[in-house]
Amino acid sequence: MRDVRSLLLFLVLVLVFSIACSTATPTPAGAVVDDLGRSINIERIPQRIVSLAPSNTEIVFALGLGDKVVGVTEYCNYPPEALDKEKIGGYSTPNIEKIIALQPDLVLASSIHAKEFIPALEERGLTVFALAPENLDGIIEDIQMVGEVTGKEEEASELVTQMENRIEEITNTTKNMQEKPRVFFITWHDPLWSVGSGTIIQELIEKAGGVNIFQDITGHGTVDLEGVVFRNPEVIIACTGHGEAKGKPFEWAKSDESRLQVTEAGKNNRIYQVDADLINRAGPRIVDALEWFAYFTHPEVFDKPKEVIK
Repeated sequence: MRDVRSLLLFLVLVLVFSIACSTATPTPAGAVVDDLGRSINIERIPQRIVSLAPSNTEIVFALGLGDKVVGVTEYCNYPPEALDKEKIGGYSTPNIEKIIALQPDLVLASSIHAKEFIPALEERGLTVFALAPENLDGIIEDIQMVGEVTGKEEEASELVTQMENRIEEITNTTKNMQEKPRVFFITWHDPLWSVGSGTIIQELIEKAGGVNIFQDITGHGTVDLEGVVFRNPEVIIACTGHGEAKGKPFEWAKSDESRLQVTEAGKNNRIYQVDADLINRAGPRIVDALEWFAYFTHPEVFDKPKEVIK
């Protein structure tokens, strides 16, 4: 009888321990490697987070960490709740002293901060983790990593699954398409800038069922207007939302001044605009950008996305 009681007591203790473990505060990630190849030791779940990039801000808010964000850049305007957070300076010009004064236990940086700001913050004893994804897979991996270091693995997994499903829904339709329109993306108009291979925008064009007319160049750079006309794009997508000149690339592309009216895109009124915040921020809304690209490229197949481009 005593043995039976002992066994029952043991089972009860095991059950209580299991329940306690399942409801306990998530454990820290420990040593993790960021996108700059640096091994960062996360000793405890961060409670005060500073974001040095709008894309990082969008990720942490999407994971439900808004209440732990104590500082963001002046350009962090999404979600709207980010506007109420303490500003620590610009994206490329963060204020070191302001960041330190906020006493963060995690600073989320990007590659632009590698040479000057990350070393300066680490010299002051702050934990800095850099996100610098180069493609859609990298963005998804970074969301998972932020979830890991902040104790939001479940939320990150759910968000990533939603993103992957939306991407797959588009690529399953476009991957076997025979007709893939020639696409010209305008980053800026004076001088004329576009994108080539090795960019996230190139990947968006391809996944959306198009062919980038400048896929033979690498990265971001200036292009020749004569070359654009010669390559005769069937779809033109202009990036809008850069500071005070918000609609300039799109307005220029639609004007006679651009000479793009002689292209197939101009003749068929297939010159579109896309919000710069969607395509330039390596965060969850990159899938929104992909859905817009798919609609612009194949309106006969894809419905217009619900969210209005600002």
